[in-house]
Amino acid sequence: MPIINFKPTTASRRGMSVTDYSKLSKVGPEKSLLAPMNNKSGRNSYGRITVRHRGGANRKKYRII
Repeated sequence: MPIINFKPTTASRRGMSVTDYSKLSKVGPEKSLLAPMNNKSGRNSYGRITVRHRGGANRKKYRII
């Protein structure tokens, strides 16, 4: 991912830089290399909430490398 540096044409452009994402792949990860990550969401073995303010997040996958 190259970094694009802008020429100082205005005061706000001076020192401005952005990341170029055009080289990144738009294809999703290989399904055979993914494993589910089980989120406990603050619950113990009885299923009771033991840690507050956890849960409600998006599901995550574990990448096998």
